[in-house]
Amino acid sequence: MGEMFITPIQPWELATDGVIRTEKELSTGQNGISVFKDVFANAINDVKTSEDTLAKEQYLLATGQTDNPHAEPIAAAKAQLAVDLLVALRSTAMQSYSEIMRISA
Repeated sequence: MGEMFITPIQPWELATDGVIRTEKELSTGQNGISVFKDVFANAINDVKTSEDTLAKEQYLLATGQTDNPHAEPIAAAKAQLAVDLLVALRSTAMQSYSEIMRISA
């Protein structure tokens, strides 16, 4: 029983600059700001990408150039989910900011 068969949970490494950060670096100082910014940047990029894919699929479906008519509703669902996630992130950030301002006052 010397070897574990369950992999322990590891902290996320969300940085896009290729630097591996420890849990302490992720939660404190300037690196914490970078991770927070990366989460929102990734969510915004996901929205842009999914909207572009949806527009492409709608064009292909409208012009009859697609072999898979199910791709458009799937792309629409993905785009809506990406927007919903971004809105939820924004709402949570605004609620957190309001709580911090209320505590400080």
